[in-house]
Amino acid sequence: MAENIVKPKTKTRSKTLRPKLYKVILVNDDFTPREFVVQVLKAVFRMNETQAYGVMLTAHKRGACVIAVFTKDVAETKAKEATDLGKSQGYPLFFTTEPEE
Repeated sequence: MAENIVKPKTKTRSKTLRPKLYKVILVNDDFTPREFVVQVLKAVFRMNETQAYGVMLTAHKRGACVIAVFTKDVAETKAKEATDLGKSQGYPLFFTTEPEE
């Protein structure tokens, strides 16, 4: 009598990779009023008054401050929106993005 060899079926599951994350960074300048920076942070990044003021002060003291981390598209959109708000009022307010390590 012949022996039947049964091999288990293996299924390969592809693991979905998480998208790379990007930091949105507020770059300090000496011309944009502090109050305006706080308004932009509240409007674009949905911060409350205390959070926005703290972020603004950190950027003021250190020269730059990481505001939030998003996927690339969201980070670039928010940075552009915030920078454009400053430009629309004649301020050199600048937000940039860089990959998170």
